[in-house]
Amino acid sequence: MLLSVKNLRNYVLKAEDGEIGRCKDFLFDDRFWTIRYMVADTGKWLPGRKVLISPISLGEPDWGASFFPVRLTKKQIEDSPELDEKAPVSRQYELSWTQHYGWPHYWGGVHVWGSVPYPGMLYAEKISHDKTSEAGSGDDHLRSIDEVTGYHIQATDDEIGHVEDFIVDSETWTIRYMVVDLLNWLPGRKVLVAPDWITSADWAESKVFVALTREEVKDSPDYDPSAPVNREYEARLYDFYGRPKYWG
Repeated sequence: MLLSVKNLRNYVLKAEDGEIGRCKDFLFDDRFWTIRYMVADTGKWLPGRKVLISPISLGEPDWGASFFPVRLTKKQIEDSPELDEKAPVSRQYELSWTQHYGWPHYWGGVHVWGSVPYPGMLYAEKISHDKTSEAGSGDDHLRSIDEVTGYHIQATDDEIGHVEDFIVDSETWTIRYMVVDLLNWLPGRKVLVAPDWITSADWAESKVFVALTREEVKDSPDYDPSAPVNREYEARLYDFYGRPKYWG
């Protein structure tokens, strides 16, 4: 299922023994465009702390009641390594974090989640602590959804709009599309751009570059936030741009 990240904000997070807070933000890996962590606002429970919840521990959400079950106890979450609210998530921190929960790390494998294609499959794949010492790349590739929302989108010939939302696959937690608002160019229109069509990103200048022309974007299928992104719409979008479909 493809979901709007914006619509997931403020979902209640329920641990095995009680509520822990609400979904505040997401951190995604800019190499694989996959959400690695949900950032929880714990309110008065753990004030001043940034609590990270991995899709590894998320159960099947209740869409009607707007909550995510978290397959952890409050004690496990409270005892997890502390991360300063304003500090970036380093690879060293991720290593200590995965060691705390006894999970394999997500980098270094052939799949988007390391050794497996879906994050939930890592929940049962407990490992000994010595294996978590494999640091891999120390580069910082985690970006905040909050931060990237609002970035300008640069086509091959001119700017076209800004990032308004993200569409994520609820099974793999891979970002399938950026929602681009064309407000300053074509008011009232929104379009989808797949990460595969991005050529580069200037994080310092808050700009994302895409391999599309303004004319292509102007004639592309509109995105309606009130309608689900289904396979029929996706096929029409990919056929319009003449791009290979990610689902084969």
